[in-house]
Amino acid sequence: MVRRFLQSSSAMPDAIVKSAPNRGAESLRTRGEAPRPGATAVLVLADGTVFEGRGFGAACHAVGEVCFNTAMTGYQEILTDPSYAGQIVAFTFPHIGIVGANNEDIESLTPVVRALVVRAANGTPSNYRALDSLDRWLKRHNIPGISGIDTRALTSRIRELGMPHGVVAHAPKGNFDLAALKAEAKKFPGLEGLDLAKEVSCRQSFTWDETPWVWNTGYGKQSNPTWRAVVIDYGVKRNILRELAGVGAEIIVLPAQASADDVLRHKPHGVLLSNGPGDPAATGQYAIPTIRALVDSGLPVFGICLGHQMLGLALGGKTRKMSQGHHGANHPVKDLETGKVEIVSMNHGFTVDRETLPKGVKETHVSLFDGSNCGLRVEGKDIFSVQYHPEASPGPMDSHYLFERFAKAAKARA
Repeated sequence: MVRRFLQSSSAMPDAIVKSAPNRGAESLRTRGEAPRPGATAVLVLADGTVFEGRGFGAACHAVGEVCFNTAMTGYQEILTDPSYAGQIVAFTFPHIGIVGANNEDIESLTPVVRALVVRAANGTPSNYRALDSLDRWLKRHNIPGISGIDTRALTSRIRELGMPHGVVAHAPKGNFDLAALKAEAKKFPGLEGLDLAKEVSCRQSFTWDETPWVWNTGYGKQSNPTWRAVVIDYGVKRNILRELAGVGAEIIVLPAQASADDVLRHKPHGVLLSNGPGDPAATGQYAIPTIRALVDSGLPVFGICLGHQMLGLALGGKTRKMSQGHHGANHPVKDLETGKVEIVSMNHGFTVDRETLPKGVKETHVSLFDGSNCGLRVEGKDIFSVQYHPEASPGPMDSHYLFERFAKAAKARA
């Protein structure tokens, strides 16, 4: 028996979710069911669950790990975050597309997110900075989207059962081979064991001098740097580089597979380990020896997200895959050293296991949602990292002080 849940949204009044029974979980097509008339997109999960809706963006299909993001703003920054490689993003905020798209609110030139899932897609942007609609922007980058589904039901499912593998398929004529889509979702290998950083990292070194965005002025330029930072690019977000430039750094960005000699050749005063996608243990096969050498060099080291996880591995800890991960711009994190609670931006599916951290490595931050590790530092050294994104754009901005802390330590060696 197939369960149906009718939606009440005016954006897609006939959208439904069909859940195949757990036993066997046959595809809905083989059970004699096809998508309802009017459905131009489907989200098919590996267990046979099918969400029907209306397609937008590119008319194609994409497979990946399905996660939900709780941010209410900044969807273009999220969609261009390299950390989303291999993932399908479902937004819990119901209306996406209102501010359109532009050339400034991006974290990378080439988005690597697999697909987009929303409750209601807005096709007519209402913002003075909009240069295009989200629909056309997605088409330009060959990213499919599905709207009109019950994202609350999808979110609840992920919270209870973990992040599933799925396929978003957009076909304007409504023709779908559900059995084939389900099989494709089941064959997706998942993110454990995958080194995705080398796929999104830069191919050669480059410099950066753009500073943070200022209202009605745009981005500035760092013309008088006072210290030098080397950033190892595992999938770095542009706003990390902007924030570094904003605290006076001359910035040199190196590929993910850079060696310690490659880094030290530039005579940096500090090294930043960037965010990025995939399994930190897989990327760590080549990154950990580099990080250990940098730790031994005595330079200040600052890790963000994947950089935090790999610093934890380099120091002797271990990481593990999370059930649903943390994705959103409204996560509470407690600084254990000050007692202060920060609202932060998160985007990760792996976490550092605090129980494996060796003596001399102190846990500094924890998530108030689930108690997982969100920060560490090496006692007696200017080496620290956080799981969250202190550079978050458009915000929150509670954690910008971390860039100032890093800059202060680096300037002491300039």
